[in-house]
Amino acid sequence: MRTARQGTGQVTGILTRTVAKLLFLPTLITAAAILVKGYAQPGDGFSAGVVASLGVILQYLAFGRRKAEELPLVRLAGKGAFAGLLIALLVATVPVLLGEPVLTHYPRAGSEVVYLGTVELITAFLFDLAIAILVFGFALGVIKLVAHTIAVEEEYRGPDVADSEYATGVERSGTGVYSGEDET
Repeated sequence: MRTARQGTGQVTGILTRTVAKLLFLPTLITAAAILVKGYAQPGDGFSAGVVASLGVILQYLAFGRRKAEELPLVRLAGKGAFAGLLIALLVATVPVLLGEPVLTHYPRAGSEVVYLGTVELITAFLFDLAIAILVFGFALGVIKLVAHTIAVEEEYRGPDVADSEYATGVERSGTGVYSGEDET
């Protein structure tokens, strides 16, 4: 049985919501695995950020804007994007302040590397982490903006417009919905 969420014009089934719940944590774990090991050492921050944001986008599609924005990851996405950018800039520019080339790798070749489990704590990992946070935060910021814009438009038009006249393209007087015909 499918149920319509009031005021959205969207229909989601129990199967969609169940699958979205079941896939959320594995999606984030997969993103973490890609970040740590990637396709080759040390990792892939961009792909990790995209995979993590896809998990949250699935929550938006299954549960709607309000429910998805209750997630702490979504609420902190904007701050995360700025934090990721700041970390990436620091990793890139701190070596310059030390008289080294941009993005100099630390620790140096032949030096002792610190490990956290099997993960080498090196500047490349820190840079990948920063890129993952930046991509995740930016992608969620865009999704939040689109979801908010849709919600404002639906509030302006009213919930019945999305289901009836907007879907059919027929304009009632004064609604401002384009009917597709020339107004001559």
